Amino acid sequence: MGLRRSTTGVKVRTGRVTDAAAVRALVEATFGPEEGRTFNSAVSELDARGLSQAFFVALVEEKGAEKVVGVVGLSRAWLDARRRLVDVLVLSPLAVHPDHQGQGVGAALLRASTAYGDEVGAPMIALEGSPGYYGRRGWFEGATRGVERPSDRIPEAAFQVRLLKAYDSWMTGRLVYPDTWWRHDVVGLRDPHLAEAEAALDPHS
Repeated sequence: MGLRRSTTGVKVRTGRVTDAAAVRALVEATFGPEEGRTFNSAVSELDARGLSQAFFVALVEEKGAEKVVGVVGLSRAWLDARRRLVDVLVLSPLAVHPDHQGQGVGAALLRASTAYGDEVGAPMIALEGSPGYYGRRGWFEGATRGVERPSDRIPEAAFQVRLLKAYDSWMTGRLVYPDTWWRHDVVGLRDPHLAEAEAALDPHS
């Protein structure tokens, strides 16, 4: 995938080995040091096991130099459909530096991710995230498309999927994560954060 420039001046390109240090720092700045290090460790393991598919970085120009202000990772997972196991993509993490949030960086990275998914023939991309944010950008609650979340600790509304060109209507079933995500305990939420998220997402609360 070549360089793409958004209407907001954000440039997105395929990540490079030389971006590694900037990306690790960005993830920690976005999620906090502890959670950020956990995500970085999980992604490193996915890389080592050949489960990472691609990552993209978003850049803006500051003081005459390009700065990495966003990153998105795509890795392998499976949909346990009745007909057969289907290779799909999981989007995680999506990180945008706090100083650059609300400027179209995340949206540009999502567009790059869906374009990549179509290029490689993936039928869907799944993620855990805000239904408000992703719902405005073409994502749907997984259950409404017959895709079951891999853990009950993911609030139903937060389990989102984006259906791509290779999708077919028989592709329903449970999403299966690689064990890397479980080993690093980054699947869904645990109490009290899970209870807080469920209350916030419940329209009747």
